[in-house]
Amino acid sequence: MAAMEEDFPRGGTQKSSVDKTAKSHEVDNLFQTHEAEVKKKRKTVEQDDGENFKKQKVDAVSLKLNTAAAVEVLHLLNLKVGTLLLGCVREVSELEAVVGLPSGLVGYLPIRNICDSYTKILIDRLESESSLEEVVTLSELLTPGTLVRCVVSSLNSAKEGQISLKLSINPKEVNKCLSAAALKPGMTLSGCVESVEDHGFLVDIGINSTKAFLPKKSTSSKQDLKVGQYVSSLIEEVKNEGRVVRLSLNPQAVNKAVAGTQQGWTLDNLLPGLLIRVHIKRVTPHGLLVEYLSSFSGTVDFLHIDQEKASSYKSGNEVLARVLYIEPSSRAVALSLRSHLLPPGGSVLDNFTSEKIGEVVQGCKMTAVHHHSGALMEMPDGTKAFVHRNRMKESKEEFNPNRLLAQPEHNMRITDYSPMEQIHMASLRKSNVEAMFYRYQDVKVGQIIEGTVISLQKQGMFVRITDHIKGMIPRNHLADVVLTNPEKKFHEGMKVKCRVLSVDAANKRLLMTRKKALIESTLPIIQSYSDARVGRVAHCSIMCVKKFGCIVRFYGDVKGLVPVQELSTEHVTDPEELFFVGQVVKAKVIKCNAENEKLVLSFKAVTEVDVIQTQTTQFDFEIGKTVDVSVRRKVLDGLEVSILPEEILAFLPTVHLSDHVTNCLLLWDALEEGDNISGVVCLTLNKNKRGITLTNKPSLKEYLEDGNIPTGFSELLVGMQMVGWVKNIMPYGVFVDFPHGLFGLAPKAAMCDKFITDTANVFAIGQTVVAKVTNLDEEKNRFLVGLKVSELNLSEEDARARLIQGQKERKAIVEMVTGRGESDLLEQLSAVSVGDKMKMVVEEVKEDGTVTLTSDRLSGATVLASKHHTIGVNTTPGCKLTAVVLHVDPLKSQVLVSLLPTLTRKRKSLSNNSELAATIQLIDKDFAVVSLGDTGHLTIIPTKTELNDIIDLESEKFSIGSCLNVIVKYPSSEELGGLPVVARKGQDQQVKSKSKESAQKHSLGAMVTVEVTKVKPLGVLVLLPSGTTGHIHVSEIEESPVVGSLPTSSLKIGEEVQAKVIGGHTVRRNKFLPITHPNFKLALPELTLLPRKLEDGAMQTVDTLKNYKPGDKVICFPSKYDKQLKCLEVHLKSNIMGTVELLAMISKPGQANNPQKLFKPGQAVLAIVVGNNPSRTGQLSLSLTGMYKPEQGLVAMGMVWKIEPHWGLFVKLPFGNSGLVSLMDLADEYSDNPLEPYKEGQVIRCCIIGEEKGHFNVSLRPSRTFKAKQEKVTDPDIQSISDIKEGQIIRGYVKTVGVSGIFVRLSRSLEGRVQLQNATKYYINKPEVISEHVSQNALVTAKVLSVDTENIHVSLSLLTKDTGKPDILPESLKLPLRLAEDEKKKHNITKRKRLSSESEQDEKKDGKKAKKNKDSTVTEEHIDKKTAIKEDSDSGVEVFFREADDDEPNKECEKKNPKEPERLQISCGFSWDTTLSSLTPAALDHIYESSEDEAEDQSKPIKKKSRKELQQEQQNAEQQLSKLEAELMDPSVRPDNATAFERLLLSSPDSSFLWLQYMAFHLQATQIEQARAVAERALKTISFREEQEKLNVWVAMLNLENMYGTEESLQKVFERAIQYCEPLPVYQQLANVYAKSDKLKEAETLYKSMVKRFRQEKAVYESYGNFLLRQGQSNAANALLQRALQSLSNKDHVDLITKFARLEFQYGNTGRAKSMFEKVLGTYPKRTDLWSVFIDLMVKHGSQKEVREIFDRVINLSVSVKKIKFFFKRYLEYEKKHGTPESIQAVKQKALEYVETKGAEAAS
Repeated sequence: MAAMEEDFPRGGTQKSSVDKTAKSHEVDNLFQTHEAEVKKKRKTVEQDDGENFKKQKVDAVSLKLNTAAAVEVLHLLNLKVGTLLLGCVREVSELEAVVGLPSGLVGYLPIRNICDSYTKILIDRLESESSLEEVVTLSELLTPGTLVRCVVSSLNSAKEGQISLKLSINPKEVNKCLSAAALKPGMTLSGCVESVEDHGFLVDIGINSTKAFLPKKSTSSKQDLKVGQYVSSLIEEVKNEGRVVRLSLNPQAVNKAVAGTQQGWTLDNLLPGLLIRVHIKRVTPHGLLVEYLSSFSGTVDFLHIDQEKASSYKSGNEVLARVLYIEPSSRAVALSLRSHLLPPGGSVLDNFTSEKIGEVVQGCKMTAVHHHSGALMEMPDGTKAFVHRNRMKESKEEFNPNRLLAQPEHNMRITDYSPMEQIHMASLRKSNVEAMFYRYQDVKVGQIIEGTVISLQKQGMFVRITDHIKGMIPRNHLADVVLTNPEKKFHEGMKVKCRVLSVDAANKRLLMTRKKALIESTLPIIQSYSDARVGRVAHCSIMCVKKFGCIVRFYGDVKGLVPVQELSTEHVTDPEELFFVGQVVKAKVIKCNAENEKLVLSFKAVTEVDVIQTQTTQFDFEIGKTVDVSVRRKVLDGLEVSILPEEILAFLPTVHLSDHVTNCLLLWDALEEGDNISGVVCLTLNKNKRGITLTNKPSLKEYLEDGNIPTGFSELLVGMQMVGWVKNIMPYGVFVDFPHGLFGLAPKAAMCDKFITDTANVFAIGQTVVAKVTNLDEEKNRFLVGLKVSELNLSEEDARARLIQGQKERKAIVEMVTGRGESDLLEQLSAVSVGDKMKMVVEEVKEDGTVTLTSDRLSGATVLASKHHTIGVNTTPGCKLTAVVLHVDPLKSQVLVSLLPTLTRKRKSLSNNSELAATIQLIDKDFAVVSLGDTGHLTIIPTKTELNDIIDLESEKFSIGSCLNVIVKYPSSEELGGLPVVARKGQDQQVKSKSKESAQKHSLGAMVTVEVTKVKPLGVLVLLPSGTTGHIHVSEIEESPVVGSLPTSSLKIGEEVQAKVIGGHTVRRNKFLPITHPNFKLALPELTLLPRKLEDGAMQTVDTLKNYKPGDKVICFPSKYDKQLKCLEVHLKSNIMGTVELLAMISKPGQANNPQKLFKPGQAVLAIVVGNNPSRTGQLSLSLTGMYKPEQGLVAMGMVWKIEPHWGLFVKLPFGNSGLVSLMDLADEYSDNPLEPYKEGQVIRCCIIGEEKGHFNVSLRPSRTFKAKQEKVTDPDIQSISDIKEGQIIRGYVKTVGVSGIFVRLSRSLEGRVQLQNATKYYINKPEVISEHVSQNALVTAKVLSVDTENIHVSLSLLTKDTGKPDILPESLKLPLRLAEDEKKKHNITKRKRLSSESEQDEKKDGKKAKKNKDSTVTEEHIDKKTAIKEDSDSGVEVFFREADDDEPNKECEKKNPKEPERLQISCGFSWDTTLSSLTPAALDHIYESSEDEAEDQSKPIKKKSRKELQQEQQNAEQQLSKLEAELMDPSVRPDNATAFERLLLSSPDSSFLWLQYMAFHLQATQIEQARAVAERALKTISFREEQEKLNVWVAMLNLENMYGTEESLQKVFERAIQYCEPLPVYQQLANVYAKSDKLKEAETLYKSMVKRFRQEKAVYESYGNFLLRQGQSNAANALLQRALQSLSNKDHVDLITKFARLEFQYGNTGRAKSMFEKVLGTYPKRTDLWSVFIDLMVKHGSQKEVREIFDRVINLSVSVKKIKFFFKRYLEYEKKHGTPESIQAVKQKALEYVETKGAEAAS
């Protein structure tokens, strides 16, 4: 007793010496430190749970926080209902708002989650069935860009597997952790307007017992607020213990309000959006760990670190931060250091969306990877983007960030924009990047798409296009006719092809059609009234049929009327008899009024010609354009096809299917409807007949590939070779058609090298020919051509290519025919080719000598051998012979063979260039099969060596059996199916002679005298001595032509000049070739007149693009101006072309009207090289303005491409650049409508003033664009805030009008604010009045009141007395005038005097009143005050607050008394002994008492056993059972035989103990089957009531199968056990069996399945966590805990966390265990049972310093006295064991101070 008295002395006044000692210890710091930690928490009482150490609830993410080393972004899976977040309103629709959340998350705010008062208004309106139009819309309550405090209200899984995140801003949910007593002045709260009063607004802040009032006279609340409107306010005054508060909406004060400990903020009531001061605790690669409000922890992820200050962050720094989100259960707090969320911002964000969403950006670089969060990307323009880790890979791919980081560049799609981080969100998934549709904006009206049926509803069928896009097909659009039972045709999961009718991207609505007539329509779609041009024909569907006509609908919302007189050519009496709703018809526009959206149509006016013209107008036709087509219908003279993908009708003539006449018919026969033909070329456009005509002739397509072919008569030159086709045959010659509508006549004498008498059989209609221009008639625009082969320059390679192409076409024909049929015969024919040998049997010999044969390989085909091919062969029927295939005809199912021994013998090898005699064995019009000497080889040769050859004239050379001399070029060719390639010897010599002659004529460097025959702007045609036409380019006439001169004008026709051959032009393509080119022998010579080249005998090098660099000055020669591309084509050299865009060729805006008149063709012009032209390969991009790259200060031409009223003009600049012209840079003198003079496409003169984020800042001010003129500047250009002085008169444009005032643009980067009291002289009740009379971009004159250079704030005034301008509001409104300043001061002084006198009288009255009569006195005072106030002229709002003020003096007096009590004055005795004796020391195996109840109940003797004793007994029983099971394995204690066991079982049939012994007896004798039989008997014998006994047997069977059985047998026993027993114990027992037998993999798999099946069972997670930690898998155990906290109810959380923390101390990470305990205790600081466990574990595993810190914290808890005494006793025992005398004395001193404090409290 004495020792106890000494250690813990009683308090009192008698020990003054102790008091002095107490002052020498710095204990105040201890209490100050822990005041912030000891927070008020909600009280819960939980019972003990034995060895689980009294686990109580803690919320789900307690441990996520800490891992003090882990900083991650917010993940959607980590969100829980109740999480508080700071968000930004992105979109507002009728029924919900889209809110951007941290880390790029998106939530949806339903209209019902605004506030209770607004919801009540909506419900009342709906119940009363009155119109909702009068109700304030959601868009009036919330403004995009506003920051809101919200809470997660629900997390529901959608059908598509997505999680729907619903939010609420209802103050009762957001601020539910606050109470009236917790409200303090300076707090910032969110709320919603509850009602509108006369002098202010009542605001719902979520506290039922508190009335929050917002006066209208408050500086920032002059705008009329609506009921339900969200406000972020600052508490200015708190009265009546928090029952009345006064708010303020001053944005600056709200944004700058810093939350501190003096306001009582704790982890329980912390709110998002609060501005707090934090201390950086640690800097990690992924973010910061910080402390705030004394000792609370938080994180700042890398997305919320200010990148400009990232390098300056160090441990210990103090910074301002904004709270982003709080997870209430775990108190996980995340903060932001981004400048846009910190003062002066923090209420509204300017950037809350982006136009880049949906774009695919290429060439992005990965700058940083955060493995648990994602990656930061940098786009080519420097913009940052964030890719979440789930979007860095495909859904089923393995996450490998190192592989991604190693790639130099990435392609990504911008998926979203996060306003909270001001960063783009992106995806690297290939499926997302390559997706055709990603947003509803990507789907275009009229597009044909494929989708999957989701469901069939009454209104229509819902179809999924992608994971993010779905649409609906209305019921009347499911088919061309109305379906009565659509469910019979469509089912879920079915793929359907649809066409888009309309797209509403804003509301995510997509309508489609399945009407075949609309899907297959090739007519243009009409999706707007502007598309409905008069005369256009389009498909539409009938909406309704009336007597006056039909109303039809096109795409989108375009509707039109077909009057009854336009329905048909015949009289229609009743339209309903002819038409029905949903019918698809063709309609022709006859009248359209786009402005009034009126459309008149006609059915009867539609003709076939109209349809063709309409179809062709929507196709971008260009001669030579390559397209793919699909065969629609076969006609006699060709194929009707549709151009893909536009489905435009076109015609492909039969004669244009091939260069070979015979192949044309074969291809026409083989092609069928639906076949696709690729690589077809557009040839002609005829709007009156068949529309677009196509060609598939290879020679013609090759000719059209060259863009330099003649397009008109003026470009024809004598001697030019062109490719065409025979159009018509006349007796006097043939007409030849050429591309671009040219046609010429080949007279009879010019058709062939030999004399012909009849022109009918020389050429075939449509035959491909090569023609040479021989004569030009410029008066009649006619020309003659020659077709003589001897006059043409043709190559051997062309003939060989035609042969190979012709055989490819034959092979394609065979494949089409055989591939389309399913018969064995077609397959047999496809397997046979020319030259194949096979065994055959002679079947029959016909009269003409033809022999019919049969073969097993060709069982169904007709095999014939002509009489010529049976010479010298025994053809007796039945004779077996060897035959060689000569020809296969799949259309006739016929095979021609030869039986000649010379062909069937063994083949000899061939060598290159060997000469052989070839014998013709078969002739098939265009081709002939020949045998090569006695080698046994067959091959195919063309019957015509050139396109223009005539077969009939040379028929004597091509009879069967005739011989030709050939030269082997290739012994084997894959193109010919392995056959050799040969050339006729005469043809080869002819080509060589021509080449030799050409080479002699055109030898390199040859000096020739030429005669000028024709002078053109870009060149001169000359006649060489050999009679050949040559060409001199304009750049080869003068060395240094004078700029502006025409070099070709110096030469005259007939003039002779000395020239030198330097190269050539291709005859066909008019393309320059150097003389060293291999095809130069087929070119016309190119010459030069330059003196330096004439004198230089060396070979001249040819200029290339590499010789030209950006900035080089060159001389160029204009060719023509392309109006479509808006560029000037120029020539630099004969082989180098260039282009000059419009903006780079003009210096004045007016020159853009007729740019083609600026330069003459062939005129010498000085240009600067910009670089290679990206759109035209092989050409240069040039500039004629002297500028080749945009730089600051340069003046250039620009073109307006977009007008943005809020920003200014977006302009295109030269060389592919873009710029922005701010409203302030449009002119030197501002005007009322600054954008009115500009329109899209207008060319303007502009000055580049800077570059920012990939685009240039541009100015149109004349003072910049015309610097030399020194224009007068009325409104100067303000560069920075230093240019503005106080008192200055300045003009600007209004940007916005809001509650905070009027914001005025002063320059492109600077704004000023006009407070509402400085805006007008009138008093305004409704701020909307200003916005009605002062529009956006209105020009105003203002006076500068103040300039804050540090914060870049400019305060302005628009009052007449300051500016001298009229008031911004007209007098006609008759608004009341605002009080002058001196009147206001007098009014305020009078009011203050009256209030002070009243308060003094109240204080005197309060001093005289007794406490007993206090209530009645207050009531009387209130009555007196109300009477006095009624007599005064003050407003009702002031009365309201004055009533609250009256009570304050009394309350202050009452509060002053207990604040300063006399120390150690205890009125009664305070015995420690009695209370300490009732305390039970804490131990690990003792029961821990709940500390949530602060009442000190007297302990009563417990009569029944405690839970601990019961659990201890259960443990002992289990240990005893385990011991008995172990003894059963000892043979010495078991009966000797089966009889003894049977005898024992008769007496105790329900004893699992005996049954298990019996099984062990058999197992000892390795009688496995007998042991199984005993177990089965046991299960049948033991009563069904004995569940535990049966479970013991099942466990024994599991052990048996695990040790002696197979995995299958064990699984079968397990499946049976879970059917007859409770599944969970069986699962646990099997897991223990696996673990004990070291089957760790099986055990882990089983635990994972247990977690899925028993996700609500705490025991599963405990056993699984024990298993993982025993295996050393600490991280996996931590992840399991997170999953458990999400699955289990709150009441199990504390128990589970404590269990895991103990296991971490035993097997895992001690630091993590400490962190777990710290977070739980931080949440529930009054749980003394947990404190005791923590102390015991730290004594065992921690340092002395850490243990003392914990003791110091626990003795300062606000719990019952007896528990504090218990901890003091433990503290003292610890110091006596481990401490020093000084530390022991310190503990005693702390105990004395505690006694003194409690005594003082008791005295008060």
